[in-house]
Amino acid sequence: MTDIVSADKRSQIMSRIRSKNTKPEIVVRKYLFSRGLRYRINVRKLPGTPDIVLRKYKTVIFVNGCFWHHHDCEKFHWPKSNVEFWTEKITRNERRDKRNHSELAEAGWNVVTVWECELKKSLLEDTLQRVYNEVVEG
Repeated sequence: MTDIVSADKRSQIMSRIRSKNTKPEIVVRKYLFSRGLRYRINVRKLPGTPDIVLRKYKTVIFVNGCFWHHHDCEKFHWPKSNVEFWTEKITRNERRDKRNHSELAEAGWNVVTVWECELKKSLLEDTLQRVYNEVVEG
């Protein structure tokens, strides 16, 4: 199957996808800050460059997009074009995530993952409360 947009348009769309300071990350960060938690963002010295690092609680938080990290939810679907590329790319992302989470856990870090789909309005408050509890209770 071919792409429904031109190569130039696809390039333009893909160039606008951010890896840092995404809307879901900002939602989580604002909530944690409002609850009195202080953190660092995108700490490169840690495996996987976690989105949020709370050293006081020895906790890292990854805010993952459902597509890019292959979450088993309604937001994820395998692309119908360039299938081989996307299968390889997403599988590689999954392996990298597992490796980074293992390395962090072995180093004594509590690893919390927040999925993009968990931040939709109907789940938002419960998700943010869960994340807060995982941070402060370990």
